[in-house]
Amino acid sequence: MDTQRNQITNKMKQSERRNGGKRKVMQSSVYCGLILQRNRRKKRKETVKLFKKKKQYKVIKTSLPHRLPQCPDLCRPHPVHSRNLDQVIGRVKRMASATLVQPSGELWKKIRVELNEDVNTRDQDLAAIKEWLRKQPHLPDEWDDDRMMTFLRGCSFSLEKCKRKLDMYFTMRTACPEFFTNRDITRPELNSLMNRLYATPLPGLTPNGRRVSVARGIDKNLDTSELCNLFKIGLMIGDVRLREEEQGVGGDVYILDAAVLTPKHLAKLSPALVKKFLICVQISAECSREEHPAYKAEGGPYPEAYPVKLKEVHVVNASPIVDKLVTIIKPFLKEKIKNRVNIYNTKNTLIQHHHQLTKRPLSGARNLPQVRDAWMKKLENYTEWFKKQESIKANESLRPGKPTNYDELFGIDGSFRQLSID
Repeated sequence: MDTQRNQITNKMKQSERRNGGKRKVMQSSVYCGLILQRNRRKKRKETVKLFKKKKQYKVIKTSLPHRLPQCPDLCRPHPVHSRNLDQVIGRVKRMASATLVQPSGELWKKIRVELNEDVNTRDQDLAAIKEWLRKQPHLPDEWDDDRMMTFLRGCSFSLEKCKRKLDMYFTMRTACPEFFTNRDITRPELNSLMNRLYATPLPGLTPNGRRVSVARGIDKNLDTSELCNLFKIGLMIGDVRLREEEQGVGGDVYILDAAVLTPKHLAKLSPALVKKFLICVQISAECSREEHPAYKAEGGPYPEAYPVKLKEVHVVNASPIVDKLVTIIKPFLKEKIKNRVNIYNTKNTLIQHHHQLTKRPLSGARNLPQVRDAWMKKLENYTEWFKKQESIKANESLRPGKPTNYDELFGIDGSFRQLSID
């Protein structure tokens, strides 16, 4: 490496002598790890065109370390283009495989106001939650700050609401091992399911800062017994979002394509499984609150596990069977969530009524296979992390007072098999 630097230094000195002792300032840029220098000599064969300036640049091939600060004397960029090379490379990588674009600029400021986030007090709120967590004998002592901040944002920085939601998050991880164990996307049952549907968030955000997620089945032969694995994948994606959405979003929009739903699927659906999932994703309305000591004194809706701000649910390509399914599920939903569920016979009806969904995020819907593949790769990269997270859960034997009774917590069992379907 030192030899390469010395060679480049000598070339720079030779060039300096040829120019009367004046060093020629390089107007440089970064492209795929190469340093591009202005080509003023017509005899140079290897050139590359930059689209913005439309000028020719000489490609200097070198294994120079990709860290500009380590060799400032070897290439001193023009002040206008000066930037940390690591930041540029990181940005290129993020753009190449972006699965969760983060808000910035004015949009981020707008979201911050909507989430009631005060930059002057949020660190104090975070410290208060961390201190509370350390004092709970049945909950994990330590948790990463980014996810706790996501919970605070999801609770509009209400400390008491955040405490209840965190308690339920860790409780559900204990109560629902079918959702929170064996979370390896390379397992045959998960990998096969992921390849037969599209069920991921889109990379972009709506103009008002909301994250759009699309769920579309591509195989009518999907077995209802795979619903548990489908919920598992959804919660795996939810945990990744908790970790990576560092700036928060203005809420969630779900677009569900019901084209492959059949009466056979509905007949085998388990209400208990559905309700467990709804509690996790913050839209369940009923449960035996008195059976959960942490919320005995609380009124209002039942606490949920994930800090989701559900703004809209759109069901497209709906058939009469979908109306029946929504009728069955609605009693489990909060009143405000019921009013946010919209059903359309075709996809075009949704686009006609919600133009803003077609601007930025839904442009990614045209490339659902690529979005899904990117998420599969991301989930695969998280395999070891998911394995470590299996121990991060509530220990009911250490909970002050009466431990949670899971059977009474969910309060429902059976299936929809006996329901009449027209």
